[in-house]
Amino acid sequence: MGTVKTTLEIPDFLFRRAKSVAAERGIPLRQFVTEAVQEKLRTRSEEKPWMKHLGKLKHLRKERQQVEKRVKEAFEKIDREVWR
Repeated sequence: MGTVKTTLEIPDFLFRRAKSVAAERGIPLRQFVTEAVQEKLRTRSEEKPWMKHLGKLKHLRKERQQVEKRVKEAFEKIDREVWR
């Protein structure tokens, strides 16, 4: 695995906090930042917790369509009565 040397601009308070936590753990700042990036990439899908529920109500599609149809029919009936 290769490495890349780069320059990052981060807020001072964040740099100080990261450096402090790295020192508390007894690891170099570069290792701390690498681990933080790895963790963020690993949990990327968890950033949108609603995504894990996507499609879970698929089994209710027919019921939803029936409800929508009945609502539409009710409004059409109301419209006909109002515009007589």
